[in-house]
Amino acid sequence: MKDAEIRSVSVIWKEDVRHWHPGQQWIWEPGGLGVFDPGINALSIVTHILPERFFLTQSDLYFPENRAAPIAADLKFETESGLPVSFELDWRQTGPQTWDIRVETDKSTVLLSHGGSRLAIAGTEKMAEPDREYQRLYKRFVQLIRAGRSDVDLAPLTHVADAFLLGKRHVVEAFED
Repeated sequence: MKDAEIRSVSVIWKEDVRHWHPGQQWIWEPGGLGVFDPGINALSIVTHILPERFFLTQSDLYFPENRAAPIAADLKFETESGLPVSFELDWRQTGPQTWDIRVETDKSTVLLSHGGSRLAIAGTEKMAEPDREYQRLYKRFVQLIRAGRSDVDLAPLTHVADAFLLGKRHVVEAFED
């Protein structure tokens, strides 16, 4: 993507909360983040791969009538140069899970799918690896702890905080585990 001109970024991050967080009531409490628990993973990837910062312009949050945290969110961002970046997060998806980041450029479409473990450019798969996200993350934690260091990027959490601060609240049907 270094030689390509990015035109837009769209993220669709949908999964089944009952599969990934069964019975975990804390996720629905104030401060539990709701759908942003997995959504922050997508935000982390996008903040890492984009060559410029982006800022929230619109946030629609969907709260089950019986929960204090959102089950879905639609977010619109804009980069410093004005490019659109959108996120569609939803915890109500059943069946196959969707963790896709699509980058439209002047040369082709770049698709990171399966949470970043697969890469396709112009429809041709260039990389397909087993999902090792947490295995790599925990290995990195061990390295940092042994070295007495930290490695923190606050940008994804700032985007989540902005989504709550600017978010328009929509009440949706109750959610039960």
